[in-house]
This record gives sequence, C-alpha cells and structure tokens, in this order.
Amino acid sequence: MSRVVRAALVQAEWTGDQESMIEKQIGYARQAAAEGAEILCFQEIFSTPYFCNVQDSDNYRFAEPIPDGPTITKMVALAKETNMVLIVPMYEWEQEGVYYNTAAVIDSDGTYLGKYRKTHIPQVKGFWEKFYFRPGNTGYRVFDTAVGKVGVYICYDRHFPEGWRELGLAGAKIVFNPSATTRGHSKHLWQLEQPAAAVANEYFVGAINRVGSEDLEDTDYYGSSYFVSPRGEIVGETASDTEDEVLVRDLDLGLLEEVRNYWQFYRDRRPETYVTTAAP
Repeated sequence: MSRVVRAALVQAEWTGDQESMIEKQIGYARQAAAEGAEILCFQEIFSTPYFCNVQDSDNYRFAEPIPDGPTITKMVALAKETNMVLIVPMYEWEQEGVYYNTAAVIDSDGTYLGKYRKTHIPQVKGFWEKFYFRPGNTGYRVFDTAVGKVGVYICYDRHFPEGWRELGLAGAKIVFNPSATTRGHSKHLWQLEQPAAAVANEYFVGAINRVGSEDLEDTDYYGSSYFVSPRGEIVGETASDTEDEVLVRDLDLGLLEEVRNYWQFYRDRRPETYVTTAAP
C-alpha cells in the first residue's frame, strides 16, 4: 500500500554561538512544517560547531543531558507546535567525563522516543572524535514514529555496512544519516555510500551535511544533503554545497514493497555463511 511521507533535512552554517544556531534551525523547521513536512532531521551535533578538528577540553561545555537538557525541552515543544517527528543530533552529557555523539528522536506529539548513540568513532586528523565521544552503546535502534519505522546512523557510521543492515532487519523504512564531513575528505564517498546502502537494504536514506567553514582550520563542509530511494535514485535534487537549505521531499513508502518484491535481498540472505574462516 502506498504511503507518501513528506520528509525534510536541514543543513546550516554555524552562526557563532549556540543560542542563535538553535534559533536559526527552529526557524528552518517551521519553514519545513509550513511546506507540509511530517518528519525532519537536523545535522550532526546541530546546536554547536563541529569542534572535533581540534582536541580541546573546553569544548566539553557544549554537552547537554538527553532528554533532560534545555535543548531537548525546546525540541519537544517544537515537535508539538509543528506536528513533526524530529531527529535531533546533539553532544550528549551522561556524567562528568562521559559524553556521546547522540541523536534524540521525538514523535510528532512531543513524546521523547529515545536516542541513538553513534557507534563507530573515528580518530584521524580533523576528526579527533575519540577525544570527545565514547562509542555508542544503544545498538542499532529503530523508532516507531507517527510516520513509520525510522532509524538513525551518524556520519562515520555510514562507512560500516553492518549497521545499515541491522536497521533494515529491524524494520526501518527511512534511515537518517546526519553528518559533518569536509569537501576534500569524503565528497566522492558521499555520492556513493548512501545510495549503495539504500539499494542494499531497500529503504530510503536521508543524508545531511553541514555547510561553511565555521572559521576553523581545515574545515569546508560541502552540504549536498539529499534523499535517496531504495532504487538508489536521488529524490529530486541535492541541496546546495555552500548555502543553508531546507530540503523537503516526498518519499513514497509503497516503493519499498515494490523493490523488495523484486529484489529479494532479505529472503536470499545467507547469514549462516557470513563467517571468516582460514583458507585451507
């Protein structure tokens, strides 16, 4: 049965302070709602700069509790106001010295549904994330929202096919991948990996990236956010590679049944064979 979900992504440049960054994106969310969006995902750690290009403990100050912090309180109110499901990626404080790269999921009536914590944490030049985040411990969660079953995978996670597959096995119809990735680092992969994941796992993927340089060394976020179908086709066009943008697209979930009835990847899986054995 066909069910069209109008979904939105927000890509935004850092404003210079946390309060104005949040308020700017609240405005974008209201814009998406005015265009009929039913679900919206913000970019990775949406309320702050992407500070992981340096290792500086002063940046721990950006972390907040989830769901009891002030930003999630605002997001709950926003979900109620707009009647949208919200995926809110943030820097999470659990206790002193324990922080996660997390996405909170809030249903369209303002109900907090839970969180996904980024599982795979890089530690390479420009992405010193192990300095800031513990590896996630939530598993690969699928949330039963007002628009259906939704999964979240965060930035560096997208390089690991196992999590994409776990989300599909758990019933995800749409998976969002909020990111902060730079032009010279991964632009080519950005165009390949998420369409490949959508095809292999037969669901829609929403890929979100920042824009701008944030006045930080070696940062040039290239935006280019997009939705991709389970056929690997970009839905509409990709967003700007330099400017803030609210991307709103219609996703026909009926396409999942059509694709899965043709390409029977879930039927034809052979998990009992997926083990590493020594060569004879």
